[in-house]
Amino acid sequence: MFTGMKAKVQPCPPDLSIADLARMAKVLKLLAHPYRLKIVDILESKESAPVHALVERLGLPQAGVSGHLKKMLRAGLVAAERRGKEVWYSIGDRRSLTILNCMRAKKGVRS
Repeated sequence: MFTGMKAKVQPCPPDLSIADLARMAKVLKLLAHPYRLKIVDILESKESAPVHALVERLGLPQAGVSGHLKKMLRAGLVAAERRGKEVWYSIGDRRSLTILNCMRAKKGVRS
């Protein structure tokens, strides 16, 4: 949940290599999907959530939600923890929240 608090922004190193920029572009491409952004939005307001809760909130089949989570897990954007028969997900990389908050701040602004 967006609280209006400013996130501390770390300055980028001055001369980013093409390899660094390529890795960053990969993460941005992964987040450039409305359902993945919604997953980040949901997990931001909770410590963690089980897959079935994400399925319910997103209104997608479990296979679709699991596919998005798998991609996000591989990139380190989310973390997973097995609790009994369920897998619970949480934000794995807090920087994804900074990206989401930047987009929220620009909401309604046309390019």
